[in-house]
Amino acid sequence: MKPLITVVGLGSGGEDQLTLGTLKALESASRRYVRTEDHPAVADLKLRGIAFESFDRVYEKQESFGEVYEIIAAELLGAALSRPGKALVYAVPGHPMVAERTVQLLRERAEPEGVELRVLGGESFLDQAFTRLGFDPIEGFQLLDAADLAREHLRPKLHTVIGQVYDAYTASEVKLTLMSVYPDDHPVVVGQALGVAGQESIVRIPLYELDRLEAYGNLTLVYVAASRDDRLLRRSFERLHEIVAILRSPEGCPWDREQTHQSIRRNFIEETFEAIEALDLDDPDGMKEEFGDVLLQVLLHSQMEEEEGAFDVFDVLAELNDKLIFRHPHVFGGKNAQDAEAALANWEQMKAEEKKRKGVPERQSLLDGVPKDLPALPRAHKVQKKAASVGFDWPDLDGVFAKIEEELTELRRAVSEESAERQRDELGDLLFAVVNASRFIKADPEEALAGTNRRFTERFRYIEDQLRINGKTFGETDLLEMEAWWQEAKMVFSPK
Repeated sequence: MKPLITVVGLGSGGEDQLTLGTLKALESASRRYVRTEDHPAVADLKLRGIAFESFDRVYEKQESFGEVYEIIAAELLGAALSRPGKALVYAVPGHPMVAERTVQLLRERAEPEGVELRVLGGESFLDQAFTRLGFDPIEGFQLLDAADLAREHLRPKLHTVIGQVYDAYTASEVKLTLMSVYPDDHPVVVGQALGVAGQESIVRIPLYELDRLEAYGNLTLVYVAASRDDRLLRRSFERLHEIVAILRSPEGCPWDREQTHQSIRRNFIEETFEAIEALDLDDPDGMKEEFGDVLLQVLLHSQMEEEEGAFDVFDVLAELNDKLIFRHPHVFGGKNAQDAEAALANWEQMKAEEKKRKGVPERQSLLDGVPKDLPALPRAHKVQKKAASVGFDWPDLDGVFAKIEEELTELRRAVSEESAERQRDELGDLLFAVVNASRFIKADPEEALAGTNRRFTERFRYIEDQLRINGKTFGETDLLEMEAWWQEAKMVFSPK
């Protein structure tokens, strides 16, 4: 006879919540195990002469619940295999298939080890939650585990029950996670031993008091009612997608409806540069606003494609998620990367492999991957890096400096002897050579020039301030006086 484990649910209260099938299985079993005796039904069953072997001893010896559940599953399988002819029943709180990790482990391992597993239902704590808290799950409902709660799990439009709030520490962690979406004073309900006569407690409190109650335990849950309050949805990506769709709809904004990819192409560029300026200024408030403006451009262009049936913004997210995982094998795969250079090498290797898998034709030139609309300075930097990757580069910085001096000489000659077009070409050659120097000293040329622009602006404004202080205009000063103020400004705004 194949060894058999029968799993039964004890419900969420006393023996009155046991099913008849569960009671029969317990009465006929020769061996009975219970995950924990800390359950109202266990005491009632003992009065009927139904005794258990408890796994509470495992909880006392192990440091984590994960270790406890692994040991329980292993012991049960071992017990079933050691005496295959004897009926073995394993009892768990509530319903065996609701928030019961030991049962999931048994389902994964029983068949490979030659053990038959039978699961009998039981009244879940959710049955009592629906009844005692008074909500219908068909309106939209989610059950979350307090031990694994994360901000991305929270959806205010759904009724939310958070189970296994064992203690004040767990309650505190739940509170902090909820506060990432809900106001500090948002009402929540804490339920204890729902449906258990003499033990049930249901209290409605503001969120900030969630970890200040006197008692928590195995039967403690937190309930947050579903809400359509827009203030709770303002931090969700889904809400942003919904707003953009409304703006583009026939009932939306006339201006937004008329836009095309080309009509707002320039907006994308401008918003990106404004975000870069906020970065350069190390302005958190500015970053928060400008990053949102860039994100809006992504949403608008994606919405246009969604209207055509090509893709939507969630397809964009899926593509990005896949790309990040695939191109980081040293994080999500088996490869290693000891430093940033090795990580970048992995990225480039996987990027090439990704394009090969997608059937993207091989480029005719190594430089084909550099965007043609990239501003000239960063484009020059990228072109040089591509060429350098196959060895077409100066051997050292001395060669770069010699090239800069050569191009400067040619520019001087062109200015004195040649056409404006030739002068422009020689200026371009000089700038290109200077970009080479930026590569060798590992300084981004765009950032370097942006820093110089900022310093020039600060110092020039200092001159303007001095003119106002002295009651002068530019027409009433001279270069010598302005140079003196310029030198003062260099001291005032010198790098810290």
